[in-house]
Amino acid sequence: MPLKIPPATQSKFAKLGIRTPFDLVLHLPLRYEDETKITRVADLVPGESAQVEGEIIHSEVMFRPRRSLVCQLQDDSGILYLRFLNFYPSQQKQLAVGKRIRALGEPRMGFFGDEMVHPKCRNAGESTPLKQALTPVYPTTAGLPQLTLTKHIHAALNELQLDDTLPEQIRQRLRLPEFEPSVKLLHQPPPDTDEDALLARAHPAWMRIKFDELLAQQLSMRVHYRERSRRVAPKLGAHNKFTDGLLKDLPFALTGAQKKVWHEISADLSRPHPMQRLLQGDVGSGKTVVAALAALQAIENGYQAAFMAPTEILAEQHYLKLRDWLAPLGIEPVWLTGSLKKKDKTAAAERIASGETMLAIGTHALFQTTIEFKKLGLVIVDEQHKFGVQQRLALRGKGTTLLPPVRGKAGMGVESSSTHTSTPTLPDGTTSQSTRPANNASQVAGYLQGRGSYEPHQLMMSATPIPRTLAMSYYADLDVSVIDELPPGRTPIVTKLVSDARREEVFERVRVACLEGRQAYWVCPLIDESEALQLQTALETFATLTQIFPELRIGLAHGKLSSAEKAATMAAFKAGELQLLVATTVIEVGVDVPNASLMVIDHAERMGLAQLHQLRGRVGRGAAESMCVLLFQKPLSELARARLKIIFENTDGFEIAQQDLRLRGPGELLGARQSGVPMLRFADLAEDDKLLDKARDIADEMLRDFPDAAQGHLQRWMANEPDYLRT
Repeated sequence: MPLKIPPATQSKFAKLGIRTPFDLVLHLPLRYEDETKITRVADLVPGESAQVEGEIIHSEVMFRPRRSLVCQLQDDSGILYLRFLNFYPSQQKQLAVGKRIRALGEPRMGFFGDEMVHPKCRNAGESTPLKQALTPVYPTTAGLPQLTLTKHIHAALNELQLDDTLPEQIRQRLRLPEFEPSVKLLHQPPPDTDEDALLARAHPAWMRIKFDELLAQQLSMRVHYRERSRRVAPKLGAHNKFTDGLLKDLPFALTGAQKKVWHEISADLSRPHPMQRLLQGDVGSGKTVVAALAALQAIENGYQAAFMAPTEILAEQHYLKLRDWLAPLGIEPVWLTGSLKKKDKTAAAERIASGETMLAIGTHALFQTTIEFKKLGLVIVDEQHKFGVQQRLALRGKGTTLLPPVRGKAGMGVESSSTHTSTPTLPDGTTSQSTRPANNASQVAGYLQGRGSYEPHQLMMSATPIPRTLAMSYYADLDVSVIDELPPGRTPIVTKLVSDARREEVFERVRVACLEGRQAYWVCPLIDESEALQLQTALETFATLTQIFPELRIGLAHGKLSSAEKAATMAAFKAGELQLLVATTVIEVGVDVPNASLMVIDHAERMGLAQLHQLRGRVGRGAAESMCVLLFQKPLSELARARLKIIFENTDGFEIAQQDLRLRGPGELLGARQSGVPMLRFADLAEDDKLLDKARDIADEMLRDFPDAAQGHLQRWMANEPDYLRT
């Protein structure tokens, strides 16, 4: 930081994300104080901040009801009490009788009359000039006073060249103000500035800052999107051997939406550039079979596929389903999770490394450094928002070496040997003669030096629908496919909101459903007791329901069970051996039991919208009418009340996601804390959708017609952001 800033101050700035002089320029005020005018005491309005000026006519430390400094300030219209609950000797001197001061604060009716509590005070002579601009109040941290922040921000504003990075013709077309006057106005607004517009971030100066931020993000995304076309990936053409075989053997036909997205994915895989496609589909829309088709197209071309899921239950569900689907084709997937026994984990790793298995399914264990793929061509990530960016990058990095085609159990490709002369097929279809081992480092390095390393294709899946503005903003570097219809035969799910006071009625509903031959879930958010939250735990609920329903067969599933125990419980429930399953949110995704028609979510007020929607989607998968009971405990917070109202009134996952965006913002929807994706600081995706549309269009125009301006804009706004937008 070239400005003269002491190291201690720099460390405090770092806590605020301020690392460069331009960060100071963009450290914009939270609010403003109006010290540009004086209000007479008689004209004060309770609750409205104002500045008064007068003489201290009385000053006293009082001890009832608690120790406080109480002063009387008098002007020509009346007397105002100033009260300080915490004060220093220096303040007593400043507020001694006879001193003339200005006090800024919110007046209210006190015990003795109109008063201000802890007003901002400064000495005032008869000729002390008023401030000529509204006083900014900045976000700060402990030990960093407003005066220090203001001093350094003003220095940055005066020293930096704040040239406009937006081409003049574009700026005028959009009717946006210039950058430098806009940012200076936000730091030092003239007295006649519309303060309401400033606070609502609706002032033209705010529009310019928000547009520039959105434009920088769109430029970054578009650059990453274009860079992908210059990277190399294996061409995985459609041979239709295994894919047609799977479609022929399936007991159902693909929906029109599934066919559409499959054709999009298949075409991407056939290109020599890495696919990065996000496959969206509501709960139960049939994303897994599309992912299976993608994996088979990779296998048909002699490349391995990796299928990663965030939980062991979901990974195992995928493994069992794909194993059954692919067995008739002679393809045997391997399952790899962290809880496997060492010998099983070693055996799985050896099958992956040797190329014996062409499909690996598992959790984050797939990207551990000890796991090496023979020839990885496709990475499939389910529930992608639950993985951090570095985890996804680690799995993608498993494919950045060039290896000859392998012969897996499917019989595809050419066998390799460590001693014979090989002719490995390179990602662009060319070959490289070598008498050294086919995966020799020098051979690979020589190819990479001229062509660049190859990357596996990526297919990311999400059953949490992503609102349009969020997709445009944070996934603009991806291609997006949407499965927007459900398979036929799905029954609508009735959602009920039930107070905890009616728990006995819910018990009876569960008993009736199970005795009529159907199955039910009872979901609890915690395993262990928590006095602070006072929640029913899964263990307690299991014990309680076992007593209440002695005639029912009840199972228990939670995250602390071993993999074998969880697998046995889920298998028994799916087979109908258990009528009621008490579980934590480990069943949120991936569990498919058509006979389960009742879902009870205990303490639903504690859960987020996406989680509630996912859990509700575990029922309604068969022909029987299904119901989801949201059991809540009073009193409800405003946020909890809003969430329950949304989930009760909506079944469309995209509408729920849009409402969730309005409630929470993009951070939690993206898993930003784990992913490192930089959040928008100024623009609001729920409110600034029109600005986002314009920024997207202008980004393409600038990259095409004004590349230097685009580079300058990116340098200004994104120079210090982590390189995480490439995922």
